[in-house]
Amino acid sequence: MSEDNLLGLTDNDLINQHEAKGIAKAELYIFNLDENADISVPMIQEIHRIAFGELYHWGGKWRTTQVSVGQLEPPSPQNIPNLIYQYVDNLNLKIANSKSEYDDIDALVYGHYEFVRIHPFNNGNGRTGRIIMNLVALKLGYKPLELYQRKGNARTTYINSMRQSDKGDFEPLKGLIKEELTRL
Repeated sequence: MSEDNLLGLTDNDLINQHEAKGIAKAELYIFNLDENADISVPMIQEIHRIAFGELYHWGGKWRTTQVSVGQLEPPSPQNIPNLIYQYVDNLNLKIANSKSEYDDIDALVYGHYEFVRIHPFNNGNGRTGRIIMNLVALKLGYKPLELYQRKGNARTTYINSMRQSDKGDFEPLKGLIKEELTRL
């Protein structure tokens, strides 16, 4: 990621290491949350701020420009606050009403995919979406999921499952999640 950062880092390896450290801190943050507390908009912003705020001025702040992500054109910036509040309400409802593994997988898919589709931040939406998905997993009594490692074919499989979801076919993403689903 070659965009300007608050630390003036120019070496991509150092930037990646610093981002990885931020992600690890954000993951630790969700492990320490009260498992009975609902997911909230400020909580999502805090996850993103912890993950990216030490390195980027936009950490934890909604994006203010229109972007495109592959074939997908996320909603316009002015719609983000309403969409995120609707997302959080729907996600908490899915978690509260989950009665089976099928419902759990549905909540996990929604938690990750819908967040990425809204694309509320300048960058780091996929990583933040995976952290939110893991928060949902913990709330439902599962271990966190990886979905993919940066090396090997797993990343391609994950990206292809997200592209299929963009077309309305959530089965590949559900399959990836179901494959990793393990009770605590």
